[in-house]
Amino acid sequence: MAGHSKWANIQHRKGRQDEKRGKVWTRVIREIMVAARQGGGDMSANPRLRLAVDKAKAANMPADTIKRNIDKATGNLEGVSYEEIRYEGYGIAGAAIIVDTVTDNRVRTVAEVRHAFSKYGGNLGTDGSVAFQFKHCGQLVFAPGTSEDALMDAALEAGAEDVITGEDGAIEVLTAPAEFESVREALAAKSLVAELAEVTMRAENPVALAGDDAVRMQKLLDVLEDLDDVQAVYHNAEMDEEGAA
Repeated sequence: MAGHSKWANIQHRKGRQDEKRGKVWTRVIREIMVAARQGGGDMSANPRLRLAVDKAKAANMPADTIKRNIDKATGNLEGVSYEEIRYEGYGIAGAAIIVDTVTDNRVRTVAEVRHAFSKYGGNLGTDGSVAFQFKHCGQLVFAPGTSEDALMDAALEAGAEDVITGEDGAIEVLTAPAEFESVREALAAKSLVAELAEVTMRAENPVALAGDDAVRMQKLLDVLEDLDDVQAVYHNAEMDEEGAA
């Protein structure tokens, strides 16, 4: 689809994330604490914690900071208690949005999320209103020009669920969440390194937005992502390059 390249949208999303590096430590610390509290502090037995620690290291977080927050979450040190809350809603032209938060004050968080939706043209929905339009999975995205045959053989051998080549040449490797790390490591061992690799909520039915609708949708997404308690925002909008600028 001209002007709605999945690769362009992915690159744009990655660029937006890079621009928000100032918030990375805060978000990663919360993810570490939630993961450790739920699955324990042993990374070898807690894939979610291992992934969070990998993100922390990639953001140059000191090892003692990582350990201190794991200890807080597992009760070895006194700390703040966080909980995860997911919100679902609709953006411009009915595009589906999922907002994952980690908070120590759910009243504050829901008020901020609801305000952002209502002020910038969206609507906060109910639990389950849009989640069915997304798949919880590991996603590794490779740039156009990557050898499709080599990647497919390696990915399926490593235990990936699917390999999808887009019209623009970008290739997605999808995995079960629990298999994400092992597949990523197996591909990296064969010099197949993804441009974007994460456990995500992948939109099953993308909605194309152009012009003013794309601009308004991007503004809503930016406002949601900038909220202090928001960890991640997922959506099914594919915006043209002008709107995503």
